[in-house]
Amino acid sequence: MSESSTTTETIPKTALWQQLLPWTITIICFGYLYTKLSGAAARESVDLVDYLAAIFSRVPWGQWLALMIPYSLFFFLVDSLIVWRVVSWFNTPLRYLDILPIRGSSYILSILNEQVGKGAMGLYLNRRYGVPGWEVGSSMIFIMFCEFFYLLGWATVGWMLKRDELPEVFGIIPWIACGAAIFLAAWLLFFRGPLGKGASLRERPLFKSFREAGGLRYLTIILLRSPALLGAVFVYTNALHLFGVEASYGQMLGYLPVIFFGAATPGPMRTVAITLWVALFPGNEGEMTTFGFVQHNFFIFFNAAIGLLFLRRANRELFDGTENDPAATA
Repeated sequence: MSESSTTTETIPKTALWQQLLPWTITIICFGYLYTKLSGAAARESVDLVDYLAAIFSRVPWGQWLALMIPYSLFFFLVDSLIVWRVVSWFNTPLRYLDILPIRGSSYILSILNEQVGKGAMGLYLNRRYGVPGWEVGSSMIFIMFCEFFYLLGWATVGWMLKRDELPEVFGIIPWIACGAAIFLAAWLLFFRGPLGKGASLRERPLFKSFREAGGLRYLTIILLRSPALLGAVFVYTNALHLFGVEASYGQMLGYLPVIFFGAATPGPMRTVAITLWVALFPGNEGEMTTFGFVQHNFFIFFNAAIGLLFLRRANRELFDGTENDPAATA
């Protein structure tokens, strides 16, 4: 039996329910949106296509692009700063400008899944700088770990500022924040304190970043990423006004961390994130469906366009001189 066939046979099959669950959630979300949009169109006595076309025609797209393009570029610079800071801490020293090509190129893969994009960055760092794969993975997990607390922290701030204007279900946010704070304290005690002393789990390469990261480093990543969210609050609030829907900066500060967290989650959660806009702004079904769809997809595809500008350089740095290397091909 060949090596390739042996490898294929050892890959565990995904359970049927795991394969069906993302499709089921997606279908439910689209069914919910269709029901809401059909009802809104019927109230205005027009068909669904004309209803959505009228919404598109009312948006001043030039002003909208003037908001979205600078913000997307700003987000790219902040996001690259996070990757540079973490990799320089835990893996290998490098210049900020050196991280831009691979971070930009990884946005192309992030069209499918943000975690796939991070995996591409891991491959790049392994191939170009010789950083062991498990240690790169540790840094990528550290970034995602901090992102959860960054979004939850700002969602909590938004809830405290505008709790009376937010849906009642958002009242669970401070409870989640309290639980997350307790978990983080235990996590730090395990990886940096006496709680995990002698535990084999703590010494695994996958947790290298967490062994080396004190609380100040978690806080640093949260603070470095925060300008991107505050910029998004400004941009999304004003973009929403262009769609004819009123919202305050405080409302958006409460909404955006939750929606961004859903959009960053693997699987069908991007569809859920778009659906959330409709649920959060009842009575504006068409505007919010259009807004959620356009905002989300523009952000993804414009970031991918940024990645195309760096793709040739990233490919050259990643594959130059390795075409005949069997290990590289593998």
